[in-house]
Amino acid sequence: MEPSDWLQLIFYLAALGLLTKPLGLLLFAVLDGGGIRPMERILKPLETLTWRLIGIDPRKEQSWFGYTKSLLVFSLIGAILTGLMLRAQGALPLNPQHFPGLSDHLAFNTAASYVTNTNWQSYGGESSLSHLSQMVGLTYHNFTSAAVGMATAAALVRGITRNSTHTIGNFWGDIVRITFYILLPACLGFSLLLVSQGVIQNFDPCTHAKTVEGRQQIIAQGPVASQAAIKILGSNGGGFMRANAAHPFENPTPLCNFLQMLAIPLMGSGLTYYLGRMTGNQAHGWAVWTAMIVLFVAGTVACASFEAAGNPIHHQLGIARADGNLEGKEVRFGIFGSTLFATVTAAASCGAVNCMHDSFTPAGGLVPLFLIDLGEVVIGGAGAGLYGMLVFVILTVFIAGLMVGRTPEYLGKKIQAREIKLVMISLLIPAGTILVFTALACVSRWGRDGLGNAGPHGLTEILYAYSSAVGNNGSSFAGLRTNAPAYNVTLGLAMLTGRFLVLVPILAIAGSLAAKQAAPLHAGTFPVDGPTFTVLLLGTILLVGALSFFPALALGPVVEHFLMHHGALF
Repeated sequence: MEPSDWLQLIFYLAALGLLTKPLGLLLFAVLDGGGIRPMERILKPLETLTWRLIGIDPRKEQSWFGYTKSLLVFSLIGAILTGLMLRAQGALPLNPQHFPGLSDHLAFNTAASYVTNTNWQSYGGESSLSHLSQMVGLTYHNFTSAAVGMATAAALVRGITRNSTHTIGNFWGDIVRITFYILLPACLGFSLLLVSQGVIQNFDPCTHAKTVEGRQQIIAQGPVASQAAIKILGSNGGGFMRANAAHPFENPTPLCNFLQMLAIPLMGSGLTYYLGRMTGNQAHGWAVWTAMIVLFVAGTVACASFEAAGNPIHHQLGIARADGNLEGKEVRFGIFGSTLFATVTAAASCGAVNCMHDSFTPAGGLVPLFLIDLGEVVIGGAGAGLYGMLVFVILTVFIAGLMVGRTPEYLGKKIQAREIKLVMISLLIPAGTILVFTALACVSRWGRDGLGNAGPHGLTEILYAYSSAVGNNGSSFAGLRTNAPAYNVTLGLAMLTGRFLVLVPILAIAGSLAAKQAAPLHAGTFPVDGPTFTVLLLGTILLVGALSFFPALALGPVVEHFLMHHGALF
């Protein structure tokens, strides 16, 4: 890494750290009434009207089971309506290119993708979807799926901080307030900022231009800035264009690139401050944030270093070592600007990309893959990062209690068999789903037919696809052709499993902890706000990730790395 690369990384981390507290305070004010909500005079009438229209009293709190039921019903209805819209888009308005409806398996995959905050794209947005489908069908889910994740995180934090109660909040109140007071204002401002950088926003049909060679070129148009703002801030990732943030209409300048990278983990970072404020232990929130940032920095440095080192086979052919691995990179941003974006998008469960991960060196591609396989807890998506990290926090204090021979406690709450069973379910379901679907695709004709590369790189393509689906990330090794019935169905099922079969045990943990009475802290209580806790938390995350995925990673990117140094390419 060059000195300029280190400077960019330091500036990036400083900006993220400075924005974490104000956003955390905003989340605290909106979710739990701990302060003044910005724009409340303007938005309060809209909020009140919403309650009247849907007939919900947001002051009436729900048990964990009622909260979960509301969440699942809301998501199911949204997914069905979106699937129907995608199937019927050919007969709907705002379709200047007259695109037909999507096939049934692609509509299922896309609806599952957006309702789970994954935004996996087996299609090209500018060549498959109408403006109506992009702005209503998909952008709607970009807001609501982000709100669902943030609401779940808030419910879990309430469960940790409340005593002897059976309620964890009101689901409808949480998603409406998150949408109105956080996501909509933030996206409006960010959209205007993107437009100022050259991101397009219109309702025009495609432009037909003639190149200098005399050929016809079709240039896509549409409401790109509004889609890009929520795909970034909501950690969704689905691009209006097939090339996503590598397209100059979505990401035209280096400043725009930096702002998008900064906005991707913003909600996940702010929620750690919200955790500290809610628990009355701000040092604990910063300890969790520190664990996330340590893993993020390690991944960034590793990925950038491997890509800067390049491919030794290319060096033998006369390509300068100093050039690094430029294949698949965006030359406007350089190797570090591309690898930093790749690490951010994998760590923050976003899926937006400004370069092609399939073109990374084996070890460079291993980094975003492993960050996803850790459970998307390295900052993580909007809400998903915090509740995933809190699962590891509970497991960490349980291990610490066993090590010293005392009943494990977390902020005064005893961690007992019920909580640990739910923790293990939430950890085993994603890992098992990833490995089972990967194995199924590897031994099936339909799975191998989609491969763009053979050998260990082909295994990595499949493993990355199902890791991204289950982790609700959405990025991919683009060499894998997934727009086929079997891939669309299995990836859609993987997305739904990774989202909703994980949310259920997490909300059950919230309900279980809320019912407990917190005991006063004493000399035997394991502190969760110091370097010892942070180191143990990091060790727990890495150990679980390594034990779950090391065999698969060893057969994919690890063996490919060593074969590359012996002259073999795939």
